[in-house]
Amino acid sequence: MLSASILAARPEFTVAVVGCRSDHVRWSGLETRDDHRLVLVRRGRFRRWVDGGEADLDPTMAYLGAPGEEERFAHPAGGDLCTSVSFTPALLGHPPTAATVYVDARVDLAHRRLVVAAGTGDVDYALTEELVRLVAAAAGEPSVQSQPRPRPHSRPADRALAAAAREAITEEAAEAAGLSGLAALLEVSPYRLSRVFSRETGVSLTRYRNRVRVTRAMDRIAEGAPSLADLAAQLGFADQAHLTRTIREHVGHTPTALRRLLAPGPGATGLPQVARPPVLAGADPGWLR
Repeated sequence: MLSASILAARPEFTVAVVGCRSDHVRWSGLETRDDHRLVLVRRGRFRRWVDGGEADLDPTMAYLGAPGEEERFAHPAGGDLCTSVSFTPALLGHPPTAATVYVDARVDLAHRRLVVAAGTGDVDYALTEELVRLVAAAAGEPSVQSQPRPRPHSRPADRALAAAAREAITEEAAEAAGLSGLAALLEVSPYRLSRVFSRETGVSLTRYRNRVRVTRAMDRIAEGAPSLADLAAQLGFADQAHLTRTIREHVGHTPTALRRLLAPGPGATGLPQVARPPVLAGADPGWLR
């Protein structure tokens, strides 16, 4: 069951928080949309089938959808919470290519800034500007995105291996503390795991693990974590300097700068925290997925 809450809407775009409380493991029926959209996962995981290819979506993997695509969804891990942005090609000046998108830390930060802007009430300037930056970053515009794209289609076994590695890292499995332990958990060699993961996601395991840790750091900073030294220790960094270097490398800002960038405006609540968003009267929640 899908439910949705609109954050902002204009003729050129609609931004919504979409929650799914479904636990069905099988694929849904075919769905067809008539809009361009960017869907980013805030919490949980789900699977998407489109044009014969499958993708596992979580907070580190989003997707850009295009009009006319036939797609199915499955939720073997339970519910999820997403930000769904429907937009016209005029937003970028051209239609973006439909794709599964690796959400690096810069895209994650752009997503957070969009939600903060939604709380200011300034939809036509502050929110629109952040939305354009977010969609451009996710679409891989050269000026804002340098990470390679994951392959749109791949062997099921390789896709499953990369997805299992991502899950172990994001769920903080004890074995994921090192490459060898993670490979042993997944019953493959470290070489195979490293090679397949890089090919499937477009980034190395090391960068991916740091990207997940940077996301957790941004969560804590946005919540007002008072001590960066304590935060570094909690997240497994060698020290505060190591934390600062890693964050700056991934998002281009220091932790101190992030405190200012992620400070909520009047009426803002920070990142979406809607556990059970209300269903829109008369709306088809599937339109927002």
